[in-house]
Amino acid sequence: MPIALTCFQGRCGDHNDLAIPGARPIASQLALKLGLEAAVVGAPAPAMNVDWSIELEAAMPALRQMQDRFEAIYAEGSVSLAATSRCAVSLATLPAVARHHRDAVVVWFDSHGDLNTPEASDTGYLGGLALAGPLGLWQSGLGDGLSLGNVVLVGQRDLDPFEIELIHQHRIPHILPGTDLAQRLADAVAGRPVYIHLDCDVLNPGIVPTDYRHDDGLSLDDLRAACEVLAESRVVGLEIAEFQNAWSTDGEPVSPVPLIEALEPLLAALRR
Repeated sequence: MPIALTCFQGRCGDHNDLAIPGARPIASQLALKLGLEAAVVGAPAPAMNVDWSIELEAAMPALRQMQDRFEAIYAEGSVSLAATSRCAVSLATLPAVARHHRDAVVVWFDSHGDLNTPEASDTGYLGGLALAGPLGLWQSGLGDGLSLGNVVLVGQRDLDPFEIELIHQHRIPHILPGTDLAQRLADAVAGRPVYIHLDCDVLNPGIVPTDYRHDDGLSLDDLRAACEVLAESRVVGLEIAEFQNAWSTDGEPVSPVPLIEALEPLLAALRR
């Protein structure tokens, strides 16, 4: 199937100005590796770091463009590969995935659940609502359609009480880092088609620059093993979020090559 590559460059609930430029080298490396040209959606703007409602309003034009892009990709029978800067971009991408691939499991790699609603959130951070919106737990204005039965969480170790209760109540598979992660992931996916969201903070701190850093995450070897398992399913898309281009403002650029190499099994599956 043809692969469509997208680089999201709009502001979307950013705490700082490092993830928008971080998406560019991810997209460039993927383009080079796969012989693709990336379509760019949105234009960079300084981080506001304010309440979710203000952030969402500011991001909405670019998010609607991103959703239109995904609708077109899937309508033409292609698969999607995207560098999405922040997790909140999933408010736009996942409803489109759910409309076109209702049987696909969204495998959410992240140190957080991003399952909060505006009422449940203690921080008012837009990214913390990113998965809850497509699940219909709150109305973002970008739609929903994703089923709780079609979500698998991987690597979460910083969950709020609301999220813990939701995971328990709906028996959402939650694959913690540790022994046999790949096999536990395979059991949870159970051969179904997959769409993968990768927040880079699922990894151990110090591997790539991210906004959040939580110990006891995945190594690149863990990530590659998980990708090998997921590649056995039909892969309908992959989005890579929260890769910051440097460890600090005005720091030296960091290469995404080791991260992209760990994703090779998924990239090979997309090429099939």
